[in-house]
This record gives sequence, structure tokens and C-alpha cells, in this order.
Amino acid sequence: MQIDTIKELLNLPAGWLVTKVLSWSMEEIRVLVQESVIGWQRCEGCGWTGWMGSKGYFKTLVEDLALGTRRVYLHVEHHRYRCKECERSWSLEVPWIRSESRVTQRYAEQVFRLTSITTNAEAGWYLGQDDEKVYRIDKGILEEKAAQILNPTPAAKNISVDEVSWKKWYRYLTNVVDTDRKKVIWNSNGRKAEVLDKYYEGIGPENCQKVELVALDGARTYISSTVSNAPQALIVYDKFHVVQRLNKAVDAVRKQELRKARLAKEDDLVDMMNCHSRFVLLKNKANRTEKESDHLKRLCEINEPIYKAMLLKESFLEVYTNIDETSAAECLNSWLTQAFASGLEAFLELGVSFRDKAQYILNWFKKRISSAISEGINNKIKRLKRMAYGYRDVDYFLLKIHQHCGLLNPRSAQ
Repeated sequence: MQIDTIKELLNLPAGWLVTKVLSWSMEEIRVLVQESVIGWQRCEGCGWTGWMGSKGYFKTLVEDLALGTRRVYLHVEHHRYRCKECERSWSLEVPWIRSESRVTQRYAEQVFRLTSITTNAEAGWYLGQDDEKVYRIDKGILEEKAAQILNPTPAAKNISVDEVSWKKWYRYLTNVVDTDRKKVIWNSNGRKAEVLDKYYEGIGPENCQKVELVALDGARTYISSTVSNAPQALIVYDKFHVVQRLNKAVDAVRKQELRKARLAKEDDLVDMMNCHSRFVLLKNKANRTEKESDHLKRLCEINEPIYKAMLLKESFLEVYTNIDETSAAECLNSWLTQAFASGLEAFLELGVSFRDKAQYILNWFKKRISSAISEGINNKIKRLKRMAYGYRDVDYFLLKIHQHCGLLNPRSAQ
């Protein structure tokens, strides 16, 4: 292959010349690249400006995009200048080389594109690189893109706030999703009110006043932060999480009754309430099979607490069958009376929680929005975490969420 052809394929910026092909094989190509620009320069040490001729070369080995199946290595020689005033030696920065990983900028962009659709380990295997180098390249580009796109913090009128676990022992992240664009626009480590305060501080008081709706999972920390920073926003206690809380209460009653049945050695009742049967209790009425309905009917006949729990679950779901906020409020108040009279500890606690957040539940009838988008994104985040077998660097994990679910995704139109 002629050297002119290699020059065209490498497409080096002005001031850099391909001077020699050092080696050529079926596996790799090694090319000598030299800097051609010398002249008036400013010393990085003392600031003196004047004519500085080359005093030799600094040599760097970098990898570029492959040509076909052959890996390409560039032996880069850039001028070493020596200041006449302070006698300091230095060289000009090479913008098309990434110093942290010794690859060209376009090679790094290729790594970034691969890691946005697969794991670092698989991207490294495909490119013939180790995981650590892929990690350095990927994180470096993500940090640069985050500084350009995510700073200042993107604002939105309608947002959904949710948490997702990133590590064992109750380690959580807070994600803010723009429900209009369906993308993560901000995230941070933790789930306290102070964490969400950072988002509101990032968008500034003016943008806080423009927030119209916030869908969340009922967490007091998120509610208090939103009330404090965006008091005009309509807070909606998401229907998905309300039903989730109901199911947890039903399951808590099941576990309590299961323990009693085991102590009393009631084997038939134990078989009906074990973990394999719990999904019958959690399913919606419309989704149950005939066999599951018969199983639930028999269980309710022989166990009063389970019967009460199922009645409370079904009666609460009737709240969402109302067409307006007024009738829904009457239905909710009726349910709260039933819950407090049930004598079931799990529903007593749930009743207190729903009573305190009743207005946020009823706000759903003003703006029928949910955090289903956040839940879908959370599933993608969990999948991302499982693919990588977890992340030790939480800052890198936050950036990866933006890469796969947010504004740093290379497939997104910027």
C-alpha cells in the first residue's frame, strides 16, 4: 500500500505528516507520524514568547482505528521545545490523542459507541483491549460529554423522580426523568431530601418555578424537597407505587398468617399460603385464572385476616374507577375507615401513610401521569448493572445511566 493512500485513510489533521511505514503484516500496521509545525511559541513555564526551534522529539505510541482486520499503531513524534529564558523543555498538546489511554480521538469514539450497546468486557474483547483500558477511555469521553450536555443541569416542566438500588445494604441512586423526552436528565448518589435539593439548585429558582408536575413514589424525602423548592408543582403519588404498597401489605398479612399456621402445624393452610402461592394474592382480579380464583376463594373462607386483606385491596382499587377527584376522595375516605377498623397491622400502617398523602393520591385525577417511564428506565438500569456484574465506581455508574438511558446516548439526536 502506498504511503499516500495511508495518509488519506488516516486523515491526520494539519501539521502532521505520515513519513514512513515501519512495518506491515496481516495482523498490524505500524506508521511513523511526525509533527511538522515549528516556529513562534509561548513557553508554558515562564510565558516567554519567541522563536523556538525543535530540540528533538517526544515519542508516543498510540493506536488508531483498524484498517480492515489490521490494527494500526502510530509512532507519533512531536517536537520538544526548549525555552531560551527558563530552559524548560515542553511540547504542544496533541488534541487528537487521548493521553489517558494512548489512543486517537476517533478510536476512543468507537469505543464509546460500542460500550453504549454492550459491556466493557465484550467491547474490549472485540477490540483486543483489556477491560481497564476500555473503562478509562469510556469514562473519559463520558465526563467530557457530560460537561458539555449536562452542565448546566437540564430543566424540564414534567418530571418523574424515583430511586434505584445500585449496591447491597440499601445503597440507592436518585434519578430524575423528563417525562416528555422520556430520558434521565439528572442523577446522584443517595435518596435523601438533600440529594433532590441538588437537582433543584442546579436548574435554578427560575426553572424551579416552571416545574408543573412531579410524579414520585410517595417518599417523604422527595415530597419535602419538591414542596420546598417547587411549591407550585403538582405532586402526583404514582398509581403504580400505590398498588405496590397495597400488594406489600397483603403479602405482610400472608407472611404473618403463614407463621401462625406453621406454629399450629396446619399443613394444608401452609401449602395454600407458601411463597409459591403468594402471586395469587398479588394478581389483579381480571388476570386470575379460574383455578387461581378457586384457590383464593378457598383460602379466604378458612382464613379471616387473608379475607380482610383481599377485601381491602379490591376496595381500594375502586378508588381509581372514579371519574373525578370528588367521588374518588369519598371512596378513599371510606377505604381509610375500613383499613383502620380491620385490625390488621400492615393495613393500619398503610392507612396512616395514605391518609397523610391523600391529596397526592387524588392529584392523579387532575393529571393522569405515572412514573411508569421511570420504572421502565429502572429496569434498564438494573439490566445494565447485571450485565456488568455491578459497579465499584458510583460516579462511572451514574455516567453509564446517562449513556444508556439519558442524553449521553450516542443514538439520541442532540
